[in-house]
Amino acid sequence: MNLYWHDSLNFISKLRPHRIWNIIKVMSSFYLTRWTGKAIQWGLPFTISMEPTTACNLRCPECPSGLRAFSRPTGNLKEDFFRKTIDELHRELMYLIFYFQGEPYINPKFLDMVKYASDRGIYTITSTNGHFLNDANAKKTIESGLDRMIISVDGTTQEVYENYRKEGKLENVLEGAKNIVKWKKKMKSKTPHIIFQFLVVKPNEHQIPDIYRLAKEIGVDEVKLKTAQVYDYENGNPLIPTIEKYARYKKQNDGKYIIKNELLNHCWKLWHSCVITWDGLVVPCCFDKDATHRLGDLKNATFQEIWQSDAYYNFRKTLLKGRDQIDICTNCTEGCKVWA
Repeated sequence: MNLYWHDSLNFISKLRPHRIWNIIKVMSSFYLTRWTGKAIQWGLPFTISMEPTTACNLRCPECPSGLRAFSRPTGNLKEDFFRKTIDELHRELMYLIFYFQGEPYINPKFLDMVKYASDRGIYTITSTNGHFLNDANAKKTIESGLDRMIISVDGTTQEVYENYRKEGKLENVLEGAKNIVKWKKKMKSKTPHIIFQFLVVKPNEHQIPDIYRLAKEIGVDEVKLKTAQVYDYENGNPLIPTIEKYARYKKQNDGKYIIKNELLNHCWKLWHSCVITWDGLVVPCCFDKDATHRLGDLKNATFQEIWQSDAYYNFRKTLLKGRDQIDICTNCTEGCKVWA
């Protein structure tokens, strides 16, 4: 069977009647909001990102973790808090994106928490830089029930790879990927679905054909090419690719750059998903990397209270008036996609 079908069927297997009903409510309220222009919210999010840690071993130039540039506190997600949150949300929750900022495997309890969510029938996904996938961690990853693993491989030679993945070792990443493939075969597991994610930037764009070849040689299930978000783009940036379809930004006649996508005044993410930081802050989406738009704190309220709070309602209402007025939205190219 096609590898994509295996992953799709695995995702579908997580559906339960109460989850289906919640999805219907969320989608209905989103489209009703678009038709009426009023911020209507039914149901609970069926996709949540949780942050295992803010720490990272690399120093990537467009990443707050890599730059050590957070103004918020840094730390590791605690297992008891994670379990409490999952216990509250698991009936409606379909999809747990187990990363935000930082390298998930730095949290020593990361895979134990993955297993806790997997045992509750939640589709689990993580993204890693691949430097901690030693033999023991690879075996435990398969045992955890993790459904999808994204491994960032932004170059097929060390020289190109380290242009963006500062202080990273490509050899370690590829060895880690081989460990995951090995244990997946040994344990006759269909999961995790392994993805090589290639962040297309100017220094590596010539290696796009090579990443497909490398993934096939190792036995990786899929390659995804990702466009890069850069913060300082108006006057150009050495990371912006020359291959236009892989760039989020377009050069104008005056030499300035703009975001290519139209900034629409609605956002699917605000209806079906959110992000929970390691210390329990609820923020709108993954573009709020420094958690500046804090819509609630799970240390002081339940998730449902936060999701249906005046703060969340007012944020959705503001967004409907103009996404260009919200700082985290101005560099966003994906908020309007449904089921993204």
